Amino acid sequence: MDRRGFLKQTTLFTTAIFTPSLVKATDYEKVLYLYHEHTAEHLKVTFWLDGEFVEDEMRYLEFFLRDYRNDKTHPIDKRVVCYLYDISKQFGSQKIHILSGYRSPSTNEYLRKHSGGVAKRSLHLQGMAIDFRIPGVSSHHIYRSALALRRGGVGYYPKSGFVHIDSGKPRSWRYPIT
Repeated sequence: MDRRGFLKQTTLFTTAIFTPSLVKATDYEKVLYLYHEHTAEHLKVTFWLDGEFVEDEMRYLEFFLRDYRNDKTHPIDKRVVCYLYDISKQFGSQKIHILSGYRSPSTNEYLRKHSGGVAKRSLHLQGMAIDFRIPGVSSHHIYRSALALRRGGVGYYPKSGFVHIDSGKPRSWRYPIT
């Protein structure tokens, strides 16, 4: 057998050995354990299974992340859900405390007038942002971990003790600015 034939055979053999393990690597589930601080609701959601999103579970998540002030729902961007999952994995998949997911325009406007740090065109309005904390983990540590992933926007609210993530362009801020 010549060198070219040997390389071909080796490549085929290597592919045969590693392809099943590569396929297996995507055959897993992604689970989030959530607690909503404003509604006292708990949710364990398996949003990813065997290499794809589980649409029924995404609908549960969409309802969980609704605007709790008026019960309006909106599709939640899958990228921000994956971002939240990847952050949670860094801390052992602990229960994540949600403060805000989707916000309706009326809620966003109310918050802009009555509190600080709320953007007029917040990505919460598009279901692309989540505000959260993880009990027992400092907000600053979560903030630094989210920044390291370089996925989207990351806001740090140290006085309120939470972190904002979104699936918009990568950027970061701290509120209040010190």
